[in-house]
Amino acid sequence: MKTVFFDIDTQIDFMYPAGALYVPGAERIVPAVSELNRRAPLVISTMCAHAEDDPEFKIYPHHCVVCTAGQLKPAATLLDKSDAARQVILEKQELDCFSNPRLSTLLAELGTQRAVVYGVVTEICVRFAAFGLLKRGLRVEVVKGAVQALDEGAARTMFSDFQAAGGHLISLGELLESAR
Repeated sequence: MKTVFFDIDTQIDFMYPAGALYVPGAERIVPAVSELNRRAPLVISTMCAHAEDDPEFKIYPHHCVVCTAGQLKPAATLLDKSDAARQVILEKQELDCFSNPRLSTLLAELGTQRAVVYGVVTEICVRFAAFGLLKRGLRVEVVKGAVQALDEGAARTMFSDFQAAGGHLISLGELLESAR
């Protein structure tokens, strides 16, 4: 089964307290994201890439503006140069990673059957990714120890809706154990 890991929006503006749109507690998942990315057969890392006047800023404060430090991924989430071919960086200007038309084409070219999803924000961009992948007929697993929410109640609802739609929740430990 062709598996692709999805590292959703783990960018400095979201992951650390100094970030423009910090997700409280997100820094705690960086080691898990790093471990998952290193073990991934292939990882697609989505990244917000906003212009200064992006329409999304009518909803959310400025964040992840192209060419700013906040738009970058933490070094720990990037594969080193010898493994860089296993990490695809996919920029997006909208919450939904499928707003980048390259993603659907890439999934088809890769023959993807299974997606392992993690990152931020559980009830927003992780939700869009997980449900978008389900909609495309893939087996989708969200790694519970490698996501962070802004609203825990909304995250619980997302997990419930996701499972009802056929998605699977998996712990980091279970995923790593199954990969052995």
